Amino acid sequence: MSNEKNISLSGLAKRLISDGNIEEADIQEATNAAHSQKIPLVTYLVQNNQINSTLLAQTAADEFGTPIVDLSALDSETFPKELISESLIRKHRALPLFKRGNRLFIAVSDPTNLQAIDEIKFNTGLTTETIVTEEDALQRAIEAFLDQQDTTFDDMGDADLDDLDIEGGTPKEEEKDNEADDAPIVRFVNKILLDAIKSGASDIHFEPYEKAYRVRFRTDGILRETARPPVNLAAKLAARLKVMARLDISERRIPQDGRIKLKLSKTRAIDFRVNTLPTLFGEKVVLRILDPDSAKLGIDALGYEDVQKQLFLDALDQPQGMILVTGPTGSGKTVSLYTGLNILNTPERNISTAEDPVEINLEGINQVNVNPKVGFDFGLALRSFLRQDPDIVMVGEIRDLETGEIAIKAAQTGHLVLSTLHTNSAPETLTRLRNMGVPSFNIATSVSLIIAQRLARRLCKHCKTIADIPNESLLAEGFAEDELDSLSLYKAVGCEKCSSGYKGRVGIYEVMKITDKIARIIMEEGNAIHIADAAREEGFNDLRASGLEKARQGVTSLEEVNRVTTGH
Repeated sequence: MSNEKNISLSGLAKRLISDGNIEEADIQEATNAAHSQKIPLVTYLVQNNQINSTLLAQTAADEFGTPIVDLSALDSETFPKELISESLIRKHRALPLFKRGNRLFIAVSDPTNLQAIDEIKFNTGLTTETIVTEEDALQRAIEAFLDQQDTTFDDMGDADLDDLDIEGGTPKEEEKDNEADDAPIVRFVNKILLDAIKSGASDIHFEPYEKAYRVRFRTDGILRETARPPVNLAAKLAARLKVMARLDISERRIPQDGRIKLKLSKTRAIDFRVNTLPTLFGEKVVLRILDPDSAKLGIDALGYEDVQKQLFLDALDQPQGMILVTGPTGSGKTVSLYTGLNILNTPERNISTAEDPVEINLEGINQVNVNPKVGFDFGLALRSFLRQDPDIVMVGEIRDLETGEIAIKAAQTGHLVLSTLHTNSAPETLTRLRNMGVPSFNIATSVSLIIAQRLARRLCKHCKTIADIPNESLLAEGFAEDELDSLSLYKAVGCEKCSSGYKGRVGIYEVMKITDKIARIIMEEGNAIHIADAAREEGFNDLRASGLEKARQGVTSLEEVNRVTTGH
């Protein structure tokens, strides 16, 4: 954490001191840490077990003269839906309870968060009043409330499917008689899009074959078939999707790229990145679902262990250096980078990103689409950034020596640089840069942190059950003998609320700080094995160790850890 001046104490903090519940030095440290992590003070105090959540709620209610509520006594089914977006609820930890006329009552654990009240008031147009509740209970209630909202699309009728608010989905006058506008086709495609959003899918595949046509969703990293429309509709489905994405429906010989924006409500819209590909039996169309809320989850939702999270925050707090995020395609690198950028995104900083392509718009950040076809690559974008008085730059990927050298130079001359590489582990990232031709000294003195990551499926909390695994197998997997008696691992079962026993995903991370010892090995031309040994000695968990920790916590299964860390 930075040693900058202390953040001024809130009225709640001063009340806690005067009541003798905490020492002034401790509450000052907590206030600074909460401000650095961009979370409410109450959340920080509860997460770090500094003050009981019940005592905090009572103190806050007394100090500000607000009512206090027991959320467990309320029926969440009666809470107003779609008044506040999911991103605002998560960002401010504010839960809408009920609406009376023009007044909206929200449950919060920290009534000093005036930004939350102002932002919710602005977005809803309603006078917003707070009711205090316990932080622990609030977090559980928010998750339950958002789980219920996932079913919002279940009751959509045919009228809704005919008339979705799709930006750019209106065909030109000369195309209105085109077969792509058949009402059943429109309804079917719209239903597929809504079903994909409801199920939490990341991609939709429309695939034509000689005697069949299938639609598949990638949910929690796994592709599953969801529909088999008649094969003779292949051309109409492709045409409809191309109309929605503003592509040329008459061009079927070459791939095309486009975008669809689907407005779900006044406060929430989903973008789809669309790519068409000519195959033997027609055009395959793949849609990548780009949900802006995924970039605003906050660092606590990503799955970092406490030590790893602090290493990441400390690196973000540095005025210069390079943070590299590495892993295969689909491992969540973009979300990690966007989470870091959101933490850094303040009015005092100039932030620019070069991406291929820009997936999610981030307000307050200058995002640039690179276009290699016209010579506008990452290297050129990065050189341009350095002439625009930047504080922080993000390069979508370091692909070549030129980009690597410019990024290294930027990191050495007072800029914080974030980027990605496609390597399997943190130590391999350093040797990859060296193999590109970046001098070892420059790597050792500019790279400050490397995060290698994978995404594992979360066990469904409703149906997971204890797994019976022999001790010999546990020892072979890497667990210690002295923990076997107290070890409880879980396995996937499957129920009506999940997909094959899993729901959602969690990150598994290897977070490696470039210490003096590791820097020395880099400059001595040490290989990835030497660097990995040093990282272990410095106390940094590799991906395997982090995965086993997630299994110990009951977050995921040993089988899933093996799938994402060993490929078995």
